[in-house]
Amino acid sequence: MSDKRVTTVAFGEMKRKGEKITMLTAYDYPTASLVDRCGVDSILVGDSLSMVVQGNETSLPVTMDEMIYHTEMVARACKRALVVGDMPFLSYQAGVGDAIRNAGRFLKEAGAHCVKLEGGASVCGIIEAITKAEMPVMAHIGLTPQSVHKFGGFKVQRQRDKLLEDARRVQDAGAFSVVLECIPAAIAKEITEDLEIATIGIGAGIDCDGQVLVYHDVVGLFEGFRPKFVKRYANLSETITKALTEFNDDVKGGKFPGKEHIFK
Repeated sequence: MSDKRVTTVAFGEMKRKGEKITMLTAYDYPTASLVDRCGVDSILVGDSLSMVVQGNETSLPVTMDEMIYHTEMVARACKRALVVGDMPFLSYQAGVGDAIRNAGRFLKEAGAHCVKLEGGASVCGIIEAITKAEMPVMAHIGLTPQSVHKFGGFKVQRQRDKLLEDARRVQDAGAFSVVLECIPAAIAKEITEDLEIATIGIGAGIDCDGQVLVYHDVVGLFEGFRPKFVKRYANLSETITKALTEFNDDVKGGKFPGKEHIFK
């Protein structure tokens, strides 16, 4: 593993070399430090924090100021990983001016290296404007959680022609990579082979150029809905609950603090 900073340019180089790209979410300094130390290529400060950190049912409530706050903590921790700031609902949909200003806040105030925004052909004007303002953009097509009410829930997206068109359009607009979420594996493979930019899959099969998951899902800290595409590598919720229960019992039972914890 190289200590060299991963860049947006490196995503394209990794695709051309056939090297898989790894991405995880993080929302605070200690988590980002752990993820960065493990050699993960990119950290997404996702608007998923609305659900896994704030306890909301969707990603819609999280604000721009909250995203900046969390991204700043993550960026401060990262020595190697590319830091991606996720543009929240209504931070770019209202127009190009808002989009450029808010993308700029991620880079200027929070220290992110690029931004991510949801949507295909409909947001290509926004992607083009942000990239022309010298800020790299990661696109996101397929299931776009900010459109959950439009889709009628979190559903697999199967419209092959539309997905291919969206992918080509965001590439032409200047996106350096694109997230493919909840897309049948065969369609995601076709998109990946069709594009020059890197594809990052989440529920889109093994043929994408990289994979992203939510940190809390990977380590077993989120006990809400677990999508089919999630692989849980640990159950920290169980471990932490056991530790905290023991602390509570020790205090109640007069076992903590012990002699070794007392100053004389």
